Order: sequence, then C-alpha cells, then structure tokens
Amino acid sequence: MTLFLIVALPFLGALLPGVMNGAGRAATAAVTFIVTLAAFIGLLSNLPAIWAGEVVTARLSWMPLLGLDANFMLDGLGFFFALLILGIGLLIIAYARHYLSRDDNAGQFFTYLLLFQGAMVGIVLSDNILLLLIFWEMTSLSSFLLIGFWKHLPEGRQGARMALTVTGGGGLALIGGMLILGNIAGSYDLSVILSEREAIQASPLYLPALLLILLGCFTKSAQFPFHFWLPHAMAAPTPVSAYLHSATMVKAGIFLMARLWPVLAGTPEWFVIVTTAGLVTMVLGALIALFKNDLKALLAFSTVSHLGLITMLLGTGTAFGAMAAVFHILNHATFKAALFMSAGIVDHEAHTRDIRRLGGLRRLMPVTFVIATLAALSMAGIPFLNGFLSKEMMLEETTHTVLFGLDWLAPALATFGALLSAAYSFRFIGHTFLGPVRDDYPARPHDPGPGLWVPPAILVTLFIVIGCAPFLAEPFVKLVTAALLGDAAEVPYAYLAIWHGLVPALFLSITALVGGMILFLAYAPLSRLWETAPRPEAKSIFDRVIAASVRGASALTHGLHNGAFTRYAAIAILAILVFGAHAWVTGTVGAVTRSVQSAGPIPVIGTLILAAATAGLVILHRNRFLALILIGIVGLMVSIGFVYLSAPDLAMTQFTVEVVTIILLLLALNFLPNRSPVESGVLRRVRDGVLAVAGGVATFTLAYHYMLRDAVATPISEFHLANSYKGGGGTNVVNVILVDFRGFDTYGEIIVLGIAALLIYALTEALLDGPVRRRLLNRIPDQRRSGDMHPMMMVVLTRVIMPVVLLVGFYIFLRGHNEPGGGFIAGLIVSIGVVMQYMASGFAWTSARLRYPYHGIIGAGVLIAGFTGIGAWFVGKPFLSTAFTYVRIPPFAEFEIATAMGFDLGVLLCVVGAVMLSLESFSRLARRADTQDSDHPMDIDPSRGEDAGQQGGTA
Repeated sequence: MTLFLIVALPFLGALLPGVMNGAGRAATAAVTFIVTLAAFIGLLSNLPAIWAGEVVTARLSWMPLLGLDANFMLDGLGFFFALLILGIGLLIIAYARHYLSRDDNAGQFFTYLLLFQGAMVGIVLSDNILLLLIFWEMTSLSSFLLIGFWKHLPEGRQGARMALTVTGGGGLALIGGMLILGNIAGSYDLSVILSEREAIQASPLYLPALLLILLGCFTKSAQFPFHFWLPHAMAAPTPVSAYLHSATMVKAGIFLMARLWPVLAGTPEWFVIVTTAGLVTMVLGALIALFKNDLKALLAFSTVSHLGLITMLLGTGTAFGAMAAVFHILNHATFKAALFMSAGIVDHEAHTRDIRRLGGLRRLMPVTFVIATLAALSMAGIPFLNGFLSKEMMLEETTHTVLFGLDWLAPALATFGALLSAAYSFRFIGHTFLGPVRDDYPARPHDPGPGLWVPPAILVTLFIVIGCAPFLAEPFVKLVTAALLGDAAEVPYAYLAIWHGLVPALFLSITALVGGMILFLAYAPLSRLWETAPRPEAKSIFDRVIAASVRGASALTHGLHNGAFTRYAAIAILAILVFGAHAWVTGTVGAVTRSVQSAGPIPVIGTLILAAATAGLVILHRNRFLALILIGIVGLMVSIGFVYLSAPDLAMTQFTVEVVTIILLLLALNFLPNRSPVESGVLRRVRDGVLAVAGGVATFTLAYHYMLRDAVATPISEFHLANSYKGGGGTNVVNVILVDFRGFDTYGEIIVLGIAALLIYALTEALLDGPVRRRLLNRIPDQRRSGDMHPMMMVVLTRVIMPVVLLVGFYIFLRGHNEPGGGFIAGLIVSIGVVMQYMASGFAWTSARLRYPYHGIIGAGVLIAGFTGIGAWFVGKPFLSTAFTYVRIPPFAEFEIATAMGFDLGVLLCVVGAVMLSLESFSRLARRADTQDSDHPMDIDPSRGEDAGQQGGTA
C-alpha cells in the first residue's frame, strides 16, 4: 500500500464514526477498528522491503518554491513507530468500545482518536520537515480534544489547556529550530538533511537549532522542567491515557530526537543537554510517582521517568545507547499500555482509582490481578520479562558514561531511578491487589468481560515472549537501530539475552530491585516525611506564570488597543518613522544620476489645487459634507496626475472608484450628523500633527532621493514589459500583471472585496433588527428635503444612459487585455450605471426589477475566476496560467481570445456584486428611515402635503 494512503486512511476514516454515531458504540468502534486495521495491513505490506534494508518513499510536489512537498519516507525507524501507533491503536479501540459508557459520545471520541492517530502516523512517515511540523501541531490540537473529551469535568478542561499550552509553545520553538536546520542543509527534506551531518554540526547556527528543536521535543515528551503537564492529562478517559503514554503523543518527541540523531548527536552540547535532562527527569518522575495515590497519576509519572530513561540513552550519543533506547521504547509501549488498561479496569469496576481505598483485589479480580502484576513486574525490571532486558542495557550504558567529568554520576543516578521504579511498581501491586478484602469499596469489584481484559492480555503475552526469548526481537531491534543510526555509525555487535554474566549492570540491577523492595516496605514513614517536606509544586508555578502572563498581556492589549483609530495610526506611523530613520542613518545613498526637470504651469496648478484641497480637508474635516467634497477633489486631481504621467489604467480606475466611493459615502452621511464632534484634546492633536508632518516629510524625502537616482538592480517592470505579450498574450502590461503574473493577488483581492460587501450586508441586518430600527423609524431629517424624491429629468436621463453605460463597460472589458481597461474598471462603470438607477428611481422601483441577487453575483464571480485558474491544470500548467490564441470569424478581422478573459469576467462580476450589495445595504437603511418611499419612478415627496402629492401624480 502506498504511503499516501496509509497516512490518509485515519483522516478519511475520521468522517465515519460521527456519521454512524446513531448506530451505537459497537458500530462506531467497528468502523474505527476497520480503518485502523486497513492502515495497519497497508503498513505490514511494506515489511518485506523494509526487512531488505530498503527505504520506501512517496513524493508529491506541492509548493516546490517554498520547499513544502508532500514527501513520505518509510524506513526501519518509521516502520517501528507506525507499527506501535497502529498496532496498539487497534487494541485501544477494542478496549474503548467496552470502556465508554452509554452517556459518552462514541462517534465524537473515535473521530478525535482517528485524527490523533493520523497526525502521529504523519509525523513518523514525513520526509519533509515542514510537513512534519504540520502533523506535529495537529497532534497538539487533536490531543487537546481527547484530553478534554469529558468537558463537563473541570480537571479535564484544565488538563487539555495545560497540555496545549506547553506542547504548543514547544511546537513554536520547534518550528524555528527546524527552519534553521533546513536552511543549513539547503533543503527541507529529511532524507537530505540526514546526509548533511558535517555541515550542520560545523554551522554557527547548530547550537540555536539544537536548543529550539530540543525545546520542542522536551515539551512534547514531558522532560524536565516540562514534566508537569503529562499527569494532568490523566483527566482524559483511560483509553486516551493508555494511547498517549504508550505509543503516541509523548513518543513524538522521542521519535524526533531519534530521527535527527545522525545529524545532532555526537557533540558535547547534545550529550550534556540531553543526557542531563533525561537523568533528572528519570529520577524526579520516579520519585513523585512513588508517593502518588491515584493509580493513573502514579503511572503518568512513571511514564515521565521512563521517557527520561529513553532520552538519557539517546543523549549518550553511542550506538549501543541508541539500541537500548529502541528496545526500551518497544518494551515500555507494551507494559505501559497494559498497565493503564488495567488501571482503567479497576476504576471501571471499583469506581475509584485511589490506592488508599483499594487493596485485596487479587481475590475479587484474579484476571486483572495477573495482567496488572505481570505488567508492573516488567516495569520494575524483573527477570524473564522484557523490562528487565532493556533496564540491564540501560545500566550497562551508564557504566561507560562520564558526565561532568564524573564516571560514577550517571550510573548512580540511573540506579537510583531504577530503584524508585521498582518501588512504585511494587506499591502498584501491593497496595492495589494484595492485602485483605475490604468492605468499603465504592462498588463491588469483579473482573469485567473479555472486551476489557483481552487487549492488555495480548500485550502481556507479547512482553513475556520477548522477556523469555529475546532473540526473537533482536533482528527487528537491530533493523530499527540501523535506521536510527543512519550513516553515522554501524549497529553495535550486541545480543539480547537474559544472562550476560557477572557484569556491573547485573549488580546495579540487583541493587535497584532490593532497594526498591526496602523502600516499598518502608513506605508509610517515607510517605509522612514526603507530605511534610516543603517542595515546589509545578502546577502552582505554571498557574502563577499563566496568570501573570494574562495580566501582562491584558495590560499591554488594553494600553495599545483601546478602540481609538488615532492611537493605532500613531503607533504605526511612529514605528515606521523610527525604523525608517534607523535605515536612513545606517544606510548609504548613491550619487545623483538624474537631474530635476522643470515643471510646466499645468502640473504646478494641479499640484497647488491638490495641496489646497488636502490642507482644506485637514482644516475643515469636521464638516462632513464639505470634507467629502474635498476628498472628491483630491481623488480627481490624483486621477488627472495619472493621466499626465501616462498611466491611463490607473486614471480610469481612480476616477471610477472615486465616483462609486463618493456615492456610497453620501448615503452613509445621510445617517450621520452634519458635523463631527471634537473628541481629542489639544495635546493629542499636536501629537497627531507632528507625526503627520514627520511622515509626510519622510515620504517626500524618500521619493525625492529615489527619483533622482537609477535603480541599483534591474527593475521588475522590465521583465513585465518584455514578457507581457509573450507570456500573457496582451500588450496592456497592467492588465496582464493583474490577470496573469499576479493573478493570485487579484484573486485574493476580489475574495476580500466580496467578503467586505457581505460583512456590510450582515451588519445592516443586525442594525435593522436592533435598537437602530427604532431610531430609524423616529428619525427626523436635519434639513427640509427637496420636493422631488425622484426627479423626472434624472429618471428619463438614466433610462437613456443605462444602455450606453453597459455598452461602454462591455467595450472597456473587451479591450482590457491590449488597451487601457479590464474587468475591474468595467465592473466599476457598470456599477455606476446601476447606481444611477437607484439614485433616480429609488430603491423600491429598482430592486423590484432585480433578477439576480448580488450575493449570487459575487459568488459567481469568484467561482468563474477560480475555475478559469483551475483550467490551467488540465494542460499541465500552474494555477491561473494564461493561454491565448487568434481566431478569424468571417467577415470580422482576426482577433485574440485569451483565457484571462474568463478571469477578468469573474473580477467584473465580483466588483459589480460587491458595490451593489454595499449600496443595497445602505439603501435598506434609508428605506427604513423613510417608510413612505414609493415604488413609482416619478413622484413628489408626500411629506409636502396632499396637494403636492396630487400635483406629483399629475406630473
């Protein structure tokens, strides 16, 4: 099966549980199981190739210019982790089917589980680090949903938030580190990065990349000091906990350290950071686990400890340490999943996970007792169970590890961690299952049906087989280790066996087991000492840090974002001025290469008019109507300036935009007072004036210096001029840029334009249903209105002009590819023609003749433009590529047909729809303000009296 399908199956399958939720838990679990089984079988179909030492790949070019490709790679390491994810996932699904209650939304649960499963499979099979990062963040989001599945529980919501905060923050650091790593290697493909060991480790950016990547890995895998989030994730249902701790989520950080081991390991920085963090986490997690009374909390901190053990082994940087890490990942996945499922069985049957309320369950739950005891003994490192084998390898590795110049430090800490691990394992068994039967259980415990105990029993069988016959697992472990090591080292000559002779590791292991038993027997006084001893509480520290961060963010946000546009503008302008001044002072200005040209009288007059209108706008801006007139003058002068500078497309666009904008603003002014109030003090106005003048002077200075000098590099305009006709089939360079070279920009802009119009419509709907409705009904105009609501001369003139406007718009649209014009300008011209109908005949008369809703026109424009761009794919060209040809239809002359015309038609429709929908929104407000608006195109304002109305009717 192709790797694409293996990764896609969980995501596609996530659609099914929700659809089948009504059929019950059995149906949703069955379809989830089938999807996972299909992916599992597909993975196994690649085993022969992996066993032969091959690397299975699947590649899809997605965004090659950004280095983002959908590339997947399956080697021994990826196969190992995917096997754990899908294999244990099958057992978790079967277990969850019987664990979830009838009140739980099984469809939602299994949907989240499949999304999480797919994200994890995507991580371990990705051959592109950008794609890996996408899956990495998806695990954080999907685990958030799983941990908070019981959202009615406060601890569930808090645990989900904590997990998302910590792992999400680490994910941001990981993004930075991986981008640096890809930049050093010159590629974002893992297969390329893994071959650049020397270049990466010799780079000055190696240490920043290492720190950022390890920060992401440590947060994901709950390494100190980020260990605190994982136990609080135990608020999730037990199937989630078992999955998170055994095969997914926390193993993501371990996987990434293993995947990048060939290029990051072997340096002093890697050794000190990773080994130290692993040892500290191993000891601290085990110490806390020993004194936890909640079964799942005890197992959660034990997971933290064992993740520290694996991290420490990877940190040593040796091939043997890597092999021991691989073996312990396998062993930990089996016994930890079995332990969590056993704890879930106890909770499910006894209705409590508090060890202090348990004991004596071996007689009441014999099957669960056997499964849990064997799993706990494996975790403790008892011979003939798989945990013993990897623990021995771990202790053997530490005897050859010199940390901070001390050859005893690593083995001493590792032995102490193993001792604590044995102690909490013995406590798990003794305080839960041994002792007399009690009569105060919350519920009478008994063994459940096979649906709950068969999945952990399968895992128990597996780790017993490995523990008694380790040679069966040795070839696979070496295969995975070889993939982990890559070309950095050869697989060490070592064999997995129960007896290696009287080696130091054996004595350290005996010390750990005996010491663990002593600690267990002395638990009562040690527990009292632990409870009275002062110690920092990670959760409290986290809560205080979050609270302080929220207070700081609130203060900063309220200080900067107080709703005043003037403050936002002042901050933005000030920042631009500061950075611009820094660039100006530290930069260099080339020699003058152009002379100042003399200006004729017409440009001078136009500039003076523009300056006078601008100054008048600043002085008289409180008179809204006068300010609007001055804005129109400024726009008109800018349009004339474009004409003078030989930019007809810009001139036409500016002029038509001004017309439409002025009309819409006039409608808006109809609902505002004549004058705007004074809302700012003298000091603020002085501040704004200083910033405005400074910004204007800076812009003038930059423009002046730029126009006196030639560009250092070849301007992009030369490329467009040279390729406009050859590549886009048009001689109008501006239009070809909009519909071809920068078609993505234009497509995004028309979508934004349509969204803006829809927002205006939505706001109008909200206004008409709220208190504004009463204001409009009771609204009294500021001045007496004209008697002619719809003057006859204007009505007749607009009827005559409308066909001419449409013809002009059609002409401008057709000529746009080779002459000034195009879809945007044509859309504005058509909009002006329709607007004139509204102005002359009124909203009621015009809207009654509307055949197509403006929402649909906007949607049609976006779809036409999009499908035009997609059409390029069918001829093997990128999205929005233009094709053109020449045709001759007698008796007409030969003319050009370009696919860009379809895109331009989409632009036209979107512009017309957006402008008219905005106008319609304002008009609806106007109609509500004047409820007596007539649907007759020519009448007299009825407010002037009955006689006037009769005269209007006669007219």
